[in-house]
Amino acid sequence: MTIDSDKIARIEDSLRNTLRDKFQNYAPEPAYMPFQARLLGKDRLALYSFIHSLTTSFGTSFYEPAAVILAENRFASATRGCVAGSQISESTLHIIQELMDGLTTTSLSPNKSDEVEKIRVVCRDGIMRRVKPTKIDVMVETFSGEIYLFDIKTAKPNAGNFKDFKRTLLEWVGVVLASNPDAHINTLIAIPYNPYEPEPYNRWTIRGMLDLEHELKVAAEFWDFLGGDGAYQELLNCFERVGVELRSEIDQYFSRFNRG
Repeated sequence: MTIDSDKIARIEDSLRNTLRDKFQNYAPEPAYMPFQARLLGKDRLALYSFIHSLTTSFGTSFYEPAAVILAENRFASATRGCVAGSQISESTLHIIQELMDGLTTTSLSPNKSDEVEKIRVVCRDGIMRRVKPTKIDVMVETFSGEIYLFDIKTAKPNAGNFKDFKRTLLEWVGVVLASNPDAHINTLIAIPYNPYEPEPYNRWTIRGMLDLEHELKVAAEFWDFLGGDGAYQELLNCFERVGVELRSEIDQYFSRFNRG
C-alpha cells in the first residue's frame, strides 16, 4: 500500500464530508427542460447538474486538501491556498511580457529553466511593485529546499486560457525570487485526471505555451509526485470505497427528483 492507513482514512473522510456537504447545500439553478425531462427523467437531469457542480467545487473542497495529505511526511512542508509573495520588480514584469510576446507569436519556444534564469537575473532590478498574484492551490517544499507551486485546473481547461495560466506561473517565479533570489523554484499546472483515458492526455493544444515536461503534471504524474508511486490508483480506490459506502445516501438524495 503506497498511502498509509491514516492518510487513507483522512482522505476518505474528506471525500464523505465533501459529498454530504453538497447534498445539504446544493441548490440547482432553475432550468426548465421539458423535452429532456420527459425523455430522460428528472432524476437524470438532476444527476447531470449535480455532477457538474460537484466537479467544479472539487478543486478547493477535495483536490487541494487531498494533495496536502498525500504530501505530508514526504516533503518538508505542504500547504494550500497560500500566496507566493506581494512584490515584483519592474524589470521582471518587462521580462515576463517579453516572454509572453515571444511565446504568443511563436518566436520563442517554452523553456522553463531558461525563463526562470532570465527572471532571476532581474528579480530585484528597478522599482519594486506591489502585486496580488493568483493564490497558489498547493505548495510543497522538499527537504533540500526545492519549492513546487501548483495551480490545479479542471480536466479540460479551455485552450485559450493557457496564456493566462502561463503568465501566472511566471509571475509566481518573479515574486518568489524577489524575496529570495537563490530559491530553487518550480511552478506548474496540475490536472487531476486524464479525461481522454485510456488515450494519452491531449497536450497539443497547449504545446507552444507551456514547457510540458516542467510545467504540467496530469493524473498519476501529479498524485504520484505528491504521494509516491501508486498514489493515484490508491486515490481512485478511496473514491470507489466511499461510493459503495454511501450508495444508499446517494440513491435517496436523487430519488426525490422522481417525484411529481
